[in-house]
Amino acid sequence: MAVLRDEQDFYDLTTAYLKRACGQGVRHAEIFFDPQAHNARGVAVDTVIEGIWHALRDGERNYGISTLLIPCFLRDKTPESAAMILTRLLRYKDRFVGIGLDSAEPNNPPSKFAAVFHRAKAEGLRLVCHAGEEGPPEYVWDAIQVLEAERIDHGVRAMEDLQLVEYLRREQIPLTVCPLSNVRLHVVPSLSMHPIKRMLEAGLVVTCNSGHPAYFGGYAGDNFARCDDALRFTNAEMIALARNSFNASFIGDEAKRAFLDEVDAYVASTASAAS
Repeated sequence: MAVLRDEQDFYDLTTAYLKRACGQGVRHAEIFFDPQAHNARGVAVDTVIEGIWHALRDGERNYGISTLLIPCFLRDKTPESAAMILTRLLRYKDRFVGIGLDSAEPNNPPSKFAAVFHRAKAEGLRLVCHAGEEGPPEYVWDAIQVLEAERIDHGVRAMEDLQLVEYLRREQIPLTVCPLSNVRLHVVPSLSMHPIKRMLEAGLVVTCNSGHPAYFGGYAGDNFARCDDALRFTNAEMIALARNSFNASFIGDEAKRAFLDEVDAYVASTASAAS
């Protein structure tokens, strides 16, 4: 990240991402960034947000991808650091939809950040949390019950706790799964062993996403294609993943309906062509 210094750098990075995502068929992206990682290098929050924000606005026009922004706190930093960053972020509250928690899970339970999450909720922000990737199922419970997270990022280890699986199914709490990331972090030994298909079969609201694609390899379309190669999704499962992605998003109801109609129209057109 040493090369990311000024607003133009963040603009260029974001634009390059949107261009590649567009080429893989992405229609809507909810993008994470870690302000503390840049702040630690002497790069102001203002610089990061201005660069990303302007690229997202231009990207919607140039690539036809709608976007929302979600800054995340680094869980291997202190809760006090997260609280300080939130204060700075709130000056740009109109430019992001929610906050999240990411980075190294081991020995960093979500509950450490309860105060800053409760403050963010009081500010009207949506809440998401990385949990149950490297961390145990207990971290997923923590994220839901203590942080009041509306959406769980990863959550694959929830499958180890049948009571948790039933709760997630009953409450329809979305799980944004990043299969190629899970393999690179040795959460699962291979894509053929990944639980995403079993998660769908269990009735969970699972989505298929890219996680740190520049680090771990594989943008959104790559994750879909390689999982399909390894797990042989049925047509119904592929459609469910696509529909889940919009149902789990934080876009407004009208936009959500339009995207779901787009999915349905595509499915109908391919079925007609096949017949």
